[in-house]
Amino acid sequence: MIDDLVSIITPSYNTAPFIGETIESVLAQTYANWEMLIVDDCSTDNTDEVVRPYLSNTRIHYLKNPQNSGAAVSRNYALREAKGRWIAFLDSDDLWYPEKLEKQIAFMKENNYAFTCTARESMREDGTLMKRYVGSPKHVGKVGMYMYCWPGCLGTMYDANVVGLIQIADLKKNNDYAMWLKVIKKTDFYFLDEILAIYRVRKKSISHDKVSKLIKSHYDVFRVGEGMNPISSFCLATINLGFSQVKKYFFLSYKKYDIKKNGRV
Repeated sequence: MIDDLVSIITPSYNTAPFIGETIESVLAQTYANWEMLIVDDCSTDNTDEVVRPYLSNTRIHYLKNPQNSGAAVSRNYALREAKGRWIAFLDSDDLWYPEKLEKQIAFMKENNYAFTCTARESMREDGTLMKRYVGSPKHVGKVGMYMYCWPGCLGTMYDANVVGLIQIADLKKNNDYAMWLKVIKKTDFYFLDEILAIYRVRKKSISHDKVSKLIKSHYDVFRVGEGMNPISSFCLATINLGFSQVKKYFFLSYKKYDIKKNGRV
């Protein structure tokens, strides 16, 4: 691992309308020592054309799956190729504020944290900000992480020197949660309460799935991803849905947005 290098993991599938803006948000980072590993999952749109002009920047690596395989396989591929000590995640339709990497790495180094996430805000598919603050508990251990998926993928970073190489089961949904359950076995999670990332809410997002599908997708995280027995998997999946309401009440707020915006209102 290269000590100060950040490896940015970006799976992509048919995100041509968004991925250019995502890459631009990485290029704008005040912390310049990064590599971006984009893994395209056999896109059928013009993602190749959008990404191609950026490949003159040697920090951007464009990888391809041999066949359409899903985000879990794409993330696993990128993680195997990553050379950095710091592993960060940014989906191909989300954005970072320019100081995201600089502030998060400083937060981790100053406190000796190996697994963190920043606060984020939300935007609609067309890029219109929704003025919604999304937070998290300041500290989560293994039990707390099994209760609910607190980190947002686009704000999460971990120290590969502590965590090692993570590879997850081929889950079609909630594969980021499966990853955090691997990481939490190595180190606790800490939250940087500053809005440094923007999550794009898309119409086909899992957050709009029916309850039965949500239970099934969470069940698979524990049953397939963690190899737990069916009863434990079902119980934890149900608990997760309960904690989703806790998160909405305590950690998702339009009222807190102006306070947490840190001067970017």
